[in-house]
Amino acid sequence: MIPIVGIGAGLVAALLFSVVITGSPLAVLLYSAAPLPILIAALGWNHRAGLFAAAAGAVAVAIALSLPAGIAFALIIALPAWWIAYLALLARTDGTAATEWYPLGNLMIWIAATATMATVASALVMTTDYEAYRSVIARIVENLLAEMVRSKMLTLPEGTTQAELAASVTPLLVRAVPLGIGASVVTTITANLWIAAKAVRLSGRLPRPWPFIPSTTLPRQALLLLAAGFATAALDGFVGLAGVALVGALLATFMFTGLAMLHDLSRGQAWRTPMLVSVYVALVVMQAVLTPLLALAGVLDTLLGLRKRAALPPPPSKT
Repeated sequence: MIPIVGIGAGLVAALLFSVVITGSPLAVLLYSAAPLPILIAALGWNHRAGLFAAAAGAVAVAIALSLPAGIAFALIIALPAWWIAYLALLARTDGTAATEWYPLGNLMIWIAATATMATVASALVMTTDYEAYRSVIARIVENLLAEMVRSKMLTLPEGTTQAELAASVTPLLVRAVPLGIGASVVTTITANLWIAAKAVRLSGRLPRPWPFIPSTTLPRQALLLLAAGFATAALDGFVGLAGVALVGALLATFMFTGLAMLHDLSRGQAWRTPMLVSVYVALVVMQAVLTPLLALAGVLDTLLGLRKRAALPPPPSKT
């Protein structure tokens, strides 16, 4: 049963991954859901089903598209989904026979690490020559700037030509691309994990009791990893790229814990609902402003333990 479920999930994931070549907005949305079938298989059956799904999907993509595409699917989509699902179901029993499940904060750190590795893998699948990678990304950025100027989405400063603008901002944007990719992969994995766990829970196959997500906090080691990411980001080559990706991934992780802190601290307050609605609307319309603020809140919570001082105890866990 497990191999059949895994292979079926892998083929669905491969199809979701492959439609991105059409380039349509719907295809991009479906591509973002590619880890979902693998997560469902691994959470609902066990991690071996996730491994079957990863292998079947990689082989299917390699046959349908190309060998590099199959490798990209395995490194960027399949193996990260399998690993996160495996960690989510890790548990140990203490001397009183109580089961301790893998902490959500540690799981979020692994999601950030996995997103970093996936970002580096996506660059290496493209080319193993860092200068060639920079050239490809620079051309993409320049074409995007040109399209934004052409469509009036971007207005050139007075006295500045398009070529001058591209020359000034392209190096910075090229450097920042892994930061954005790392953050987006964290968001994608986290969203797919939540949806998969909800679906498996509804089916009655989720072994782990549903955790109280607003209580999620990161261990302080996350701050050391963030400092290491900033230090590594100053280096050249793919090592520096990994550092930039790690910073982006961790900032997204801190953003999620900052959001969890708002949910946690507002429990029982009359202003909770309008505040949360306002925050989520602002995340859509003012993402560039609110996301760093939430990340800062997450950093401060991790550093100072704000919720340990102010939050209510979590409600009883539900199975």
